[in-house]
Amino acid sequence: MDRAAALAPATDDLRPRVTLGLLAAQHGFIHAQTALLPLVFIAVTPVFGIGVGEMGLLLAVGSILSGVVQLAYAPLQRVVTRRSLLGVGGLVFGGAMAATGLAASWAAFSLGTIVARVAGSPQHPVGNALIAEQRPERARAAAIAVHIAGGNLGTVAVPLVGAWIIVSFGWPVAMAAVGIPAVVVGALILATVRETGDDRAAALAHGSVRVAFADVLREPDLRRLFAASSVAAAGRGIGVVSTFVPLYLARTLDLDAGTIALMYTLLLAGSVPGPLVAGWLAGRYGHRPVLVGSYVAGAAALVLLVAAGDSVPLVWLAIGFVGAFVFEEASLLQGLLVEAAPAGIRDAANSTYFTLMFVVGAIWAALLGVLVAALGDAVGFPAIFLLMAASYLVAIVFVAGIRSGGRPTARIGAVR
Repeated sequence: MDRAAALAPATDDLRPRVTLGLLAAQHGFIHAQTALLPLVFIAVTPVFGIGVGEMGLLLAVGSILSGVVQLAYAPLQRVVTRRSLLGVGGLVFGGAMAATGLAASWAAFSLGTIVARVAGSPQHPVGNALIAEQRPERARAAAIAVHIAGGNLGTVAVPLVGAWIIVSFGWPVAMAAVGIPAVVVGALILATVRETGDDRAAALAHGSVRVAFADVLREPDLRRLFAASSVAAAGRGIGVVSTFVPLYLARTLDLDAGTIALMYTLLLAGSVPGPLVAGWLAGRYGHRPVLVGSYVAGAAALVLLVAAGDSVPLVWLAIGFVGAFVFEEASLLQGLLVEAAPAGIRDAANSTYFTLMFVVGAIWAALLGVLVAALGDAVGFPAIFLLMAASYLVAIVFVAGIRSGGRPTARIGAVR
């Protein structure tokens, strides 16, 4: 037995439920920052004397940096424990969020926001890898779904709670309300989370980081998965659909602010139970068939939104269906990723996937915005919703070729 194996905790000491609970909570606070910033921007615009251009630049820089840094986690996980990356990242994220509330200038506000974004970046690649390492294959789908749903819960809670805190106590208190609990969760991760080190040992045995990244690109299943995710990113639930649907309701259908707020809440509400149900189904029937079903249902829901036209009852129905089916894809693809990637290249696969998704998602959002601007609101919004639906159907072609993700055969085993 080598030294790493000797120092690894026993299986009974891993407490995967504790790990999952803390990571889901941390994920929720990270999503809360993203959802809170647009509300905070409204409050700080007159304070710092900035406009939409400055806000857009800040969001772009934060997104690019938090995306590019994903590539670093493959080599880092060979020398630093996942617990440390996630725990320290949580401490820095929470501290930066709370400190941003004390910013006296736009430069200080921007710095704190960017530091928080980068500090939260290990959540997807490192968090998912840690969850996968602690669980047998059949239990991973549901666990990763809980992780994703925890993040989405943070997104849903902010429009309801964050706006009230800003109005009642001010935007600095709202920033602290996210930052301080995030510090606590980061400390708990450092204090309580354990890991086997099996993936690190497998990665080191596999070869260099360069070899690992090269082997990721050689894996046919991973190439098809990356292609499916890149195409379907045109209709990604959080960040794309959740951005353009409210604009469509306001600018094309000319609905009042109260109705839009309620419809937006209904849309986002599906982002919590949807991944949980999809993860449970994937654990029983496999990621691949559930993902295909999710794509078909999501495409149908977006077509229904276009077909509803200006009929408010039908728009309500369509929004409910869109919310029910467009948020599962992320958790299903991430679950399929850790299943398709062998342990020796899992960290490199996660780093590659999330870097690609950050970049591709930003490109799609920009292209869709340009398309609406070129065609006009009345034609542009229906056109991009149909394009989103088509992207789901094209993604099915790539998913169908993936060999992994069929009906699970492994027994679940004990998961505490």
